[in-house]
Amino acid sequence: MLRIGLAMLQGARHEHIEALIHASEEVDIEIEIVELRKSSQLDSNICALILPGGESTAMRKASKSESLLDGIFDWMDKFPNRPVLGTCAGAILLSNPGEQRQPYISAQISRNAWGRQRQSFEAQLEIELETPESNPTKELELQRDNFNHKPLKISHEAAIGNPDSYPGVFIRAPRFLANSVKCTTVATLEEEVVGILDGMKLALTFHPELTLDRRFHRWLIVEAKNNFS
Repeated sequence: MLRIGLAMLQGARHEHIEALIHASEEVDIEIEIVELRKSSQLDSNICALILPGGESTAMRKASKSESLLDGIFDWMDKFPNRPVLGTCAGAILLSNPGEQRQPYISAQISRNAWGRQRQSFEAQLEIELETPESNPTKELELQRDNFNHKPLKISHEAAIGNPDSYPGVFIRAPRFLANSVKCTTVATLEEEVVGILDGMKLALTFHPELTLDRRFHRWLIVEAKNNFS
């Protein structure tokens, strides 16, 4: 069983859990989701990581008491070939980890560069990342968690997705600075880069967990299986 770590700092954490559960069903790989709240949970048995969206400054402050971000960055330094998915604020942390650490992605990023909350938007994106094929599952009944949160159901038809485009959800989104991207572009909005891949670090300025298209979560799980050793 693959253990996928999810930083429980802020943002759409439960939606990432839902996406991982369905993605694991679609690729028929059994996973265990580890809700990371302190650095001591980061060990060699974690196969992959997700850094969710939220507010990057607040995430840095929230992590201090249990040194969670330091533990995450130490883990990434130790296991550079294990996949990491950073969405929105997670992409900011990959670009600017702070504490005199080197960036984990070869791109500079600007916080809230699309504007405030009211400038949030949805748009169709072009994806250039090879992702695992989907085997859409039947509707899953997910149980309420300890916080009484119950993820939404996903129907068989809705989980299929559209291979020709991707529904990008941008919420107070950051932007990669023009001409700063020195790694592989995997997602574009018209001509603007909104997703990059640097080694095993996948940084997206949008929120894939808020759609029914699970291709990025499938990528994380399959790459975790292929690179875990």
